[in-house]
Amino acid sequence: VVDAFCRKSIENGIDIIRIFDALNDVRNLEQAIKSTKKYGGMVEATLSYTISPIHSEEYFVKLAQELEQMGADVICVKDMANLLLPMDAYSLIKRLKETVKIPIHLHTHNTTGTGDMVYLMAAYAGVDIVDTALSPLANGTAQPATESLVATLQGTERDTGLDLNKMSQAAAHFRKVAQRLKEAGSLDPKVLNVDTNTLLYQVPGGMLSNLISQLKQANKEEKYYDVLAEIPRVRKDFGYPPLVTPTSQIVGTQAVMNVVVGKYKTFPKESKGLLRGEYGQVPGEVNEEVRALAGIKPEDVITCRPADLLQPEVEKYREEFKDVAKSDEDVLSLALFPQVAPKFLAWRDGPHDEPQAAPAAPAAAPQSPADPNAVRELYVEFKG
Repeated sequence: VVDAFCRKSIENGIDIIRIFDALNDVRNLEQAIKSTKKYGGMVEATLSYTISPIHSEEYFVKLAQELEQMGADVICVKDMANLLLPMDAYSLIKRLKETVKIPIHLHTHNTTGTGDMVYLMAAYAGVDIVDTALSPLANGTAQPATESLVATLQGTERDTGLDLNKMSQAAAHFRKVAQRLKEAGSLDPKVLNVDTNTLLYQVPGGMLSNLISQLKQANKEEKYYDVLAEIPRVRKDFGYPPLVTPTSQIVGTQAVMNVVVGKYKTFPKESKGLLRGEYGQVPGEVNEEVRALAGIKPEDVITCRPADLLQPEVEKYREEFKDVAKSDEDVLSLALFPQVAPKFLAWRDGPHDEPQAAPAAPAAAPQSPADPNAVRELYVEFKG
């Protein structure tokens, strides 16, 4: 499936594939790197940045060297929760530029309000690329504003050469888009503003919006900060995984369950999968008491590369969906997004009414990372 996905993406015009693993388990990147290279794409291999007793600067520099040796064309530092502080950004980017020969791409957000300073210090440390957003859709859990950085660097040795007047015209259009999204409730005020609590809870933006959705479904919105406080505890018990899709949704959902239902009274199947090693090797030590509560015995823990336990599945999906799928792209969509792709294809191929909304979950059962909202969250974060 990964090989077919890379092939069709590149055939359809994608030049660069950003390849990341939530646990920084390089075994999970091997196939995507090989496939991207095979079909002529550019590999942007990723360091999922986080802070923990395990994740030192030395850890990330060593990881970057390993990824370069595996064939990466670019290294991306993916700071999904905006935890990389300005001086640390300067130090890390400088070390990376001195250690690896390929370009360094930095991706952060402005959740904690430090994003602009992080990019400025990274620019002076020699970073090659940063991700920004036009001002109407920037800041908060989005990226720092493009225009602000362009203006800051004008006339310096890192001048971008971009035209502020042209960006101003584009921003005028997107101000209207942002207003529509706010009126529709798609842009929640909680994720638009700076929240320095992120430095304590280490929660990325996509995860925040997912938590809000879960708590709304459970009618427990007042528990928002209780859940944020529970997340670091769950993360420690689960072996300090970086909080990025899918581990952010897994840890976040478990924290919601702990607050709403009771401490480790129930485990979604994704939590059990993470504790069992189905997603790869977690960076730290798992709390064995918690693993036992999830019903996982020590001998059941997977220690090999998890994908080695899977059979090739493209032909199975092709046969399974032969009545609905009209192309390789359809087969891949159905394989990757089984909850939402059938509805989309039915809407595409039939009368063009709006797709039926998924039925609401029971109030007492927060969504798991496998439901359509979480899948959409995963898709948006993957695209990003």
